[in-house]
Amino acid sequence: MAQPLAEALATNHYFDNAFNTQAVKLLPSEYFVTTEDIMLVTVLGSCVAACVRDTVTGIGGMNHFMLPDDGESERDRILSASMRYGAYAMEMLINELIKLGARRERLEAKVFGGGAVLAGMTTLNIGDRNANFVLRYLEMEQIRVTAQDLLGPHPRKVCFLPRTGRVMVKKLGDRGDPAIVQREQAYAQRLRAREVRGSVELFAPSARNAKPRPGPDNRKMEEA
Repeated sequence: MAQPLAEALATNHYFDNAFNTQAVKLLPSEYFVTTEDIMLVTVLGSCVAACVRDTVTGIGGMNHFMLPDDGESERDRILSASMRYGAYAMEMLINELIKLGARRERLEAKVFGGGAVLAGMTTLNIGDRNANFVLRYLEMEQIRVTAQDLLGPHPRKVCFLPRTGRVMVKKLGDRGDPAIVQREQAYAQRLRAREVRGSVELFAPSARNAKPRPGPDNRKMEEA
């Protein structure tokens, strides 16, 4: 049986001239956690990113993931392999934050992405699935969501400053450029080829009604 497709630590470090700070860029399937005063950056199409931080210490991190397209119906999806993969991606981020000294009860989250960017998936809208999942997971884990910009036709550039909790978001235009689509299609194909295994408790009844909300439809960098 195939092993889960592992989340990878982002390794693309650079200096961001626009924000005058050191930064780390995340690609699909990557995450990063830090105690330092740096910026975490990613570009999202149908994928979602959770920006999670300890509100006292400023320890924070980000991930970038999508649910595998397993062809499950909405009714069956609660316990599907794709949901187990999503839980794995979120647990990886949260556990690494705790290893750095964050406290679970002090965590807060801002979530982004889930755009209608990828076509041709088995399910109606992979972006909807991703957005719904991340909100339901955080509600189940009792991690407060303080901002969200989800759904809609736009890819997004997200810049997260864990030390302060600031997040800047820029809409990139309807459907985005082909590079974003190609990158996420390749990621979706890798996920489709692997099988997630293991037992993960998902979604107590009280956490099954969280709904994503889109942010304002603008094309400039805005604070979330």
